[in-house]
Amino acid sequence: MSCTVSMTVNGKTVSREVEERTLLVAFLREHLGLTGTHVGCDTSQCGACVVHVDGRSVKSCTTLAVQADGATITTIEGLAVADGTLHPMQAAFREHHGLQCGFCTPGMVMSAVDLVRETPNPTEAEIREGLEGNICRCTGYHNIVKAVKAGAEAMAGTQPTAAASE
Repeated sequence: MSCTVSMTVNGKTVSREVEERTLLVAFLREHLGLTGTHVGCDTSQCGACVVHVDGRSVKSCTTLAVQADGATITTIEGLAVADGTLHPMQAAFREHHGLQCGFCTPGMVMSAVDLVRETPNPTEAEIREGLEGNICRCTGYHNIVKAVKAGAEAMAGTQPTAAASE
């Protein structure tokens, strides 16, 4: 059975006919071509698929597209400014080597942005706890935590990122 879903994705209103069982991650990747949201585990364990639904982190591999009908969705592609300027958290991940293979990075960044929205100046312990639902198999998390801390400071305007100060 199919239905029409409509939502705002990265500032653009979209509407598509989908099967009722279509996952939000599949809708984003296959119907809209937004492949920055990754499919890692399909069981809500790894966090590679995190997007923001109405400003909150959601694992899109276990959310149906119909559940997001009428919502505002932001994907990793929607964080950067239209001119290509990276969001402070994206820039911090790059500057502080918070990524290696990059597979987990979109979900990590999206989770980190939501974490900082909730906790503007998180401690290292709060960052580690806030990212519990995101798995990275490459970095050992040390640089991810440094990146989130730097991203939080940049988002608060307390410390410019290296790119902004060059």
